[in-house]
Amino acid sequence: MSTLNTRIKDFYDASTPLWLNTWGEQMHHGYYGADGQLEVEHKQAQIDMIEELLSWGQAPEKVKSFLDSGCGVGGSSRYLALRYPEAKGLGVTLSPVQAANGQRYNLEAGVGDRLEIRAQDVYSLDPDEDGPFDIIWSMESAEHMADKQALMKLFFKMLRPGGQLLMATWCHREEPPALSGEDQRVLQNICDLYHLPPLVSIPVLAEAARVVGFKDTMTEDWSKAVEPFWGAVIRSGLDPRNWPGLIRAGKSTIKGAWAMKYMKEGFRTGAIRYGVLRATKPMR
Repeated sequence: MSTLNTRIKDFYDASTPLWLNTWGEQMHHGYYGADGQLEVEHKQAQIDMIEELLSWGQAPEKVKSFLDSGCGVGGSSRYLALRYPEAKGLGVTLSPVQAANGQRYNLEAGVGDRLEIRAQDVYSLDPDEDGPFDIIWSMESAEHMADKQALMKLFFKMLRPGGQLLMATWCHREEPPALSGEDQRVLQNICDLYHLPPLVSIPVLAEAARVVGFKDTMTEDWSKAVEPFWGAVIRSGLDPRNWPGLIRAGKSTIKGAWAMKYMKEGFRTGAIRYGVLRATKPMR
């Protein structure tokens, strides 16, 4: 396992119990309407995020198989499994702690017979053995993966013809103009504290998809729609009831909590952008 992957694994092994106790099984932003002004309970906003990406991504009505790449504890995986009752699903995460919790949640949700969650590097998936899939779902995990071109190439191979990639990921703002020194400072702090390789812009992500052969590639910037989530996360971090769990989670999680202020700043200045992408593998 690479040094970066080891750091990611260790971070989520340590921080996942705290997140589960504070927020539950959905480990991603919420959606607060296109302009970010919709007043909705934050956990509902996380469910709304899944529904919005499915709708915007023009997900098919019937799905027989899906991959959740970087699935966390499988919150999206179970949502998809329940939405598509005939489908079999696979979720992969680098964290054994997340995989173990996900498998337990699968059994509790009654989908354990058709949804598997593995502790595995997504790059090590075998298209012949593990695929093909009707949908590949990537909810706030691609930012952890350094080689975007290789990732898109793998996703293309893992999809059956006509299959769809639906992705939401952290990006930096489009260039030009070039990122300022202040932008770079904020982005570097976020990447260091959350164990991320350098972020890319939304257009770079789209080009990576097009180069490997995806068609009908579309992107949007949902930064305004998700920005209110960070205020809620910061408030939860400041709640004294959560401090014992934060301390138990250790140094890396405490650093991750400190990174929240940089995320808030990055959204305020526009250095951080929240990108969504949909793309289709041609029928031939």
